[in-house]
Amino acid sequence: INVLLVSRVKLWASAFGGEMKSISAKYSGSQLLQKKYKELEKSVRVEEIDGMKVVKNLSKKMEEMFRKKKEAIRRLVEAAEEAHLQHEENPELQYEYFNAVLINEVDEEGNNVELGGEFVLEPNEHFNNLSVNLSLSVVQVPTNMYNKDPAIVNGVYWSEALNKVFVDNFEKDPSLIWQYFGSAKGFFRQYPGVKWHPDEHGVIAFDCRNRKWYIQAATSPKDVVILVDVSGSMKGLRLTIARQTVSSILDTLGDDDFFNIIAYNQEIHYVEPCLNGTLVRADRNNKAHFREHLDKLFAKGIGLLGDALTEAFTILNDFNQTGHGSVCSQAIMLVTDGATQMYDDVFAKFNWPDRKVRIFPYLIGRESAFADNMKWMACANKGYFSQISTLADVQENVMRYLHVMSRPKVIDHEHDTVWTEAYMDSTGSIIKGPSLMTTVAMPVFSTKNETVSGILLGVVGTDIPLQELMKIIPKHLLGIHGYAFAITNNGYILTHPDLRPLYQKGQKRRKPNYSSVDLSEVEWEDKDDFLRNAMVNRKTGTFSMEVKKTVDKGKRLLKMHNDYYYTEVKGTPFSVGVALSRGHGKFFFRGNVSVEAGLHDLEQPDVALADEWTYCNTDEYNEHRSLSQIQAIKLYLTGRKPLIKCDRELIQEVLFDAVVTAPLEAYWTGLALNKSENSDKGVEIAYLGTRTGLSRTNLFVVQEDLSNQDFLTAEDKEGVFNADHFPLWYKRAAEQVPGTFVYSIPFGGNENKSVVLASTAIQLLDDRKSPIVASVGIQMNLNFFQRKFWTASRQCAALDGKCTISCDNEDIKCYLIDNNGFILVTEDYSQTGEFFGEVEAAVMTKLLLIGSFKRINLYDYQALCREYAGSSDSGHCLSHVSSTPKLFTKSCVFLTMLVPCDTEYPAFVSERTIKETTGNIDCEGCVRSFVIQQIPSSNLFMVVVDNKCDCSSTLPVSMDPIEIMYILVKLKFQKDRKRPESCHPFHPEENAMECGGAAGLSAPLTGALLSLLATLFTR
Repeated sequence: INVLLVSRVKLWASAFGGEMKSISAKYSGSQLLQKKYKELEKSVRVEEIDGMKVVKNLSKKMEEMFRKKKEAIRRLVEAAEEAHLQHEENPELQYEYFNAVLINEVDEEGNNVELGGEFVLEPNEHFNNLSVNLSLSVVQVPTNMYNKDPAIVNGVYWSEALNKVFVDNFEKDPSLIWQYFGSAKGFFRQYPGVKWHPDEHGVIAFDCRNRKWYIQAATSPKDVVILVDVSGSMKGLRLTIARQTVSSILDTLGDDDFFNIIAYNQEIHYVEPCLNGTLVRADRNNKAHFREHLDKLFAKGIGLLGDALTEAFTILNDFNQTGHGSVCSQAIMLVTDGATQMYDDVFAKFNWPDRKVRIFPYLIGRESAFADNMKWMACANKGYFSQISTLADVQENVMRYLHVMSRPKVIDHEHDTVWTEAYMDSTGSIIKGPSLMTTVAMPVFSTKNETVSGILLGVVGTDIPLQELMKIIPKHLLGIHGYAFAITNNGYILTHPDLRPLYQKGQKRRKPNYSSVDLSEVEWEDKDDFLRNAMVNRKTGTFSMEVKKTVDKGKRLLKMHNDYYYTEVKGTPFSVGVALSRGHGKFFFRGNVSVEAGLHDLEQPDVALADEWTYCNTDEYNEHRSLSQIQAIKLYLTGRKPLIKCDRELIQEVLFDAVVTAPLEAYWTGLALNKSENSDKGVEIAYLGTRTGLSRTNLFVVQEDLSNQDFLTAEDKEGVFNADHFPLWYKRAAEQVPGTFVYSIPFGGNENKSVVLASTAIQLLDDRKSPIVASVGIQMNLNFFQRKFWTASRQCAALDGKCTISCDNEDIKCYLIDNNGFILVTEDYSQTGEFFGEVEAAVMTKLLLIGSFKRINLYDYQALCREYAGSSDSGHCLSHVSSTPKLFTKSCVFLTMLVPCDTEYPAFVSERTIKETTGNIDCEGCVRSFVIQQIPSSNLFMVVVDNKCDCSSTLPVSMDPIEIMYILVKLKFQKDRKRPESCHPFHPEENAMECGGAAGLSAPLTGALLSLLATLFTR
């Protein structure tokens, strides 16, 4: 490339850079704002943030919040046990209750149907505008049960006593949402009362006894081996019922349980051969993995049950000794169509006299020739026998084992509180759209004297939306990149800004494994799990590491050094952490202004406060619910005796920011009124945001003429202050050299490429320890921006104005790219917003080679890949729903489904030090040359490439993700977890004769069992 071109490109770059800098600075008012903060430098106090103090305060607030919820359900437990004690069962009882499905339904004559009386429902803001009844609860009965079954009617009758407590609880703690009682009989009482609607088949499949919170509260953690008979007699329907039975058993296992499945005929087949001789945690991924293998079972040969039982006892014993499992209850589930003998020799060897492993035989099919042997096994090993002859029987029969497992807990009367992992609410969520929540639950026991065998009446619970947690996080203290997060005793995320539970346009669908994303999958730079394991083990401490955070739909990268602070949340199985980024992220400053001045400037029409930040708690009292945050702040500062609770420190600073930024409003208005300015309407919006979540905006064109309507509205998720992040333009400006602007084209979901955003950060001081106080910017029309570029690139020093060389020439191509390699300006308009490596592969490859740009590999452990339906191999077609907008890779045309997968994908970053570079590329004997020149005061580069050679054979530099496979490593490798404190595996007073079949035992078997029990108890 000739020297002339290099100097010419330099001239163009500096002309364009100078012009853009002056437009951006002028319209954003950045220098004015910088000056205003500078004037106050002496009167403000800069403090280093004490991360440990922040996390301990946060933990205290969380503890307090959870304690209130726990007290609410404790009151429900006491009321339920008392009501049941006073009630006498009456099989003849008739009772009209409010059935959740039937309320307000009428028959042809217009009369209310039975169990469907008139039920007043009113929309309520706190319940996401669902129509509810705040003084009564409703009762839901699963479709496969009879509404008027005497057991249900009696239960519904005595549990009416809970209505008063529901109402009291809600008055005491108005942040409560759903409260409920799930009965062991199958009905579900929910407050506030709300109407339930069946699905398109007229069915409501919801059975509260199947829910995680119910199972966790009712039973202790358990290790389970499931034995499935696959001998020849199991062919056909029996095998189908057996599969369904195993699948239902898996449904009842949760994150604190461990399991394996063995299929047996004359040999023993581990359903997942790679996991022989061990147990794995019953999390969603592992259960799904085993379910896939269940479909591959086929029946042949003869069944040697003795060997299978021996194997099951051996695993349970060996695994228990490793200390990795639940170290609590143990059980063997036996799914078969018959047992020819009793196998007492096996039980005598492994399980007697302690009988630590319970046996639950499920007899499949209508035959009952071998029922006696199987009943005997259950009764001799503290288990329960069930016969399942049709698919419809599966659910009810599988559920029964839970009651047996819960006996010791019931006799001990241990009201253990359990907390679930984060999950999505499916029963009509409170916050718009699906929202994450955790449930706190507690078992309810019968306190009547005659029930020594222990009767579980059910479980009460309440949901806690994780939005509630977000509200108590002090965002302003965490800085621009800082965040708070919480995890469970299993290391799963309760809340973290990088947890992405939803996918697809409009983000409506849940990912299959969203509730078991491990902390190590989002903080993946911590290769040794130091942070994760310390938090799982409830330690208090600090940790620091270099991190790479992606922003802007996963396409851009910010590199930071984070310091982590963590501690436990007492009274719960959770731990909480706070991450602060080093540099400006560790500093905060305090300024003071009078309340009058502050309120005056805060109440201006161009001011908005961060929607999801809590300046004041407007949820606590009904009369505050309709207030905006600004109105609430005013009430707090000027009211006589305001009840409202607010964050005094944050309000002090937001008033300060309102006063300091106020002059910008007048400045912008002046520009807008001056007709000679901005005549071609190229600059559309000016905006600013401050560290306290305050923002101001000014339109230079009328709303209808905006090229991008979504910017700075709630539609633009990454562009606004959010519960867990600062706006994208603010974050990126903060990482840019102070005084320079960062330019970008938003990646719109609606392919909105018609604007360019420019923003810059405002620092308080001139040194590295300075906090960043605000960011200001403008939105420009893309055509206006591109015209400025082409005008600048036609300049030269020729006196007659006829330049020998410019971007209009046929033999050179000009590009303007940003620091992540995305194109802002090119002659081919359709390439705007594309990645440079896809358009100019040869040049990008060379830039990577000489180090002008760096490729950084990132990992996404929550990705989704497309898999062909109908092919069982794992040939996934990658479609990275999380990061790249292109949903299909070209090769997949078949029916596809999305499955969870792990991917690796690149991001590209320019090296800041390189101001200008030239290079030559050899393309099949022809040499192609280029110049890259940094645009001053920006994050942009001008690239000029000569057009003479064809380098199209170079492979494009792609940003597409690639799938990484290590499913089995994940299954095998059990991460640290902290097991629940309480455990009730067995109790000496338990009535083991209630074992599901003792009544029908034949005389010789009963004799055998009695003599056996006599010898067991005398030992």
